[in-house]
Amino acid sequence: MSKKRKLIRITTVPGSLKTLLKGQHRFMSENGYEVIGVSSEGKELHDVREIEGVRVVALEMTRTISLFKDLKALWGFHWLCKKEIPLIVHSHTPKAGIVGMLGAKLAGVPIRLHTVAGLPLMEATGLKRWILNIVEKLTYSCANRVYPNSKGLNDFILKNRFANKDKLKVIANGSSNGIDTGVFSPQQITLEQQNLLRDELNISASDFVFVFVGRLVKDKGINELVTAFSRIKDKNVKLLLVGALEEDLDPLLPKTLDEINSNENIIYAGWQSDVRQFFAIADALVFPSYREGFPNVVMQAGAMGLPSIVTDINGCNEIIIDKENGVIIPPKDEDKLYDAMHYFLDNHEDLERMANNSRKMIVDRYEQQVVWDALLEEYRRLEKELIKS
Repeated sequence: MSKKRKLIRITTVPGSLKTLLKGQHRFMSENGYEVIGVSSEGKELHDVREIEGVRVVALEMTRTISLFKDLKALWGFHWLCKKEIPLIVHSHTPKAGIVGMLGAKLAGVPIRLHTVAGLPLMEATGLKRWILNIVEKLTYSCANRVYPNSKGLNDFILKNRFANKDKLKVIANGSSNGIDTGVFSPQQITLEQQNLLRDELNISASDFVFVFVGRLVKDKGINELVTAFSRIKDKNVKLLLVGALEEDLDPLLPKTLDEINSNENIIYAGWQSDVRQFFAIADALVFPSYREGFPNVVMQAGAMGLPSIVTDINGCNEIIIDKENGVIIPPKDEDKLYDAMHYFLDNHEDLERMANNSRKMIVDRYEQQVVWDALLEEYRRLEKELIKS
């Protein structure tokens, strides 16, 4: 039996290592790799060890720019690579990207891979944008291969000359991890579970429910969503917000928070470890984000049979095909968002047709196993190229 090759997967925060790459660590471990998960300290990092059965290492990283902490993280990862001697380092998220790719290159790691799953710099301006552009270019220059997780991100990277075309590749049809459509299935949530949740949230069976799942921050379009919804006067229409409020990096407007607290038709459910039951009691997803890589939420909602209202941005406009499994609107446009929500309310036949299309379109294009197999094939291809060279 051949010795397993070491593969380090690194993300900035442990929640990404646990959730965004769920199941992938174990799969790679079962297919010839000794997987080491690296991220900041936290309960989720130890969850990865227990759930995935792989070794983990804590490395302090921040999502914000902090020169001293960033250099310390770079030094720490460099020495981790010198100690472990991995064959592959594969990074995700921007800060882990620069730490992982530069640290791995300095340590002489032969295969250095970076997945791009959304770029905060898209919404940055001035000096911050200039700094982030430089960091992004440096990350890509240190990587052997860069994997945008959507075709839109691939085009954005080329347009901004962050990397050459021959370094870029979209794995499978996009997405960092695909969707387990057996887990995200309407059949997984019983009618009894749905009725219990409706009772708990004071939602009647006759209510039309729009659901948003994700962080409640400005960049997710929550200000526009709450304002647009407040213009809908039908008392039998609810907006269900599922996710954590982040008040530090990208806070909502005070008037948005006031509306969430005072509008009896807006239901704030907070962060949830299992969002499937919330999809199950909803009629449509509304996801007016400003920027994404390849949003899991839109795939999850589709797998649960929900049509979606999304913005015309990376990822969203690939998962959703306008008027087939949802509606695409311009970002940051409250009026278009209001019109789309009313379109769903007023056109029951179109809504039902899009709902019927939703799950099949996800199963056909983004089944998780397809993404895992494609990434494994990519690892093996790069190993063969390394041997030949």
